[in-house]
Amino acid sequence: MDIKTASALHRLRLISLPEALSFPALLIFGSLLMRVSDIDFLMPPLGALHGLLFTIYVIFLLDVWVKAKWPLKRVALFFLLAVVPFGGLYGEKLLKKYEADGVIAARARAEGTVSA
Repeated sequence: MDIKTASALHRLRLISLPEALSFPALLIFGSLLMRVSDIDFLMPPLGALHGLLFTIYVIFLLDVWVKAKWPLKRVALFFLLAVVPFGGLYGEKLLKKYEADGVIAARARAEGTVSA
């Protein structure tokens, strides 16, 4: 794995956790708060924040798709995990595994134990 692919994968992993928690934490909490109190001014900024995190996630996912040459099935899985509440938590766990596997493979190639 080259440095550009590794950094793209790392960026995706860094945004996946905040994006995964933004739906339940921000939108559900904001909706409940709006229904039990008169605080309705929070929903537009919370929705915008969630939308921004999701947009950044999708951009980073597309970047990893191009740089890591992932199959379409894997990209679709990570997109689906981002849409399902708390699915991004599982996605972050998978990304951590892919990132570690890529580092191990790159070190093995550098040492000459595995051919590229």
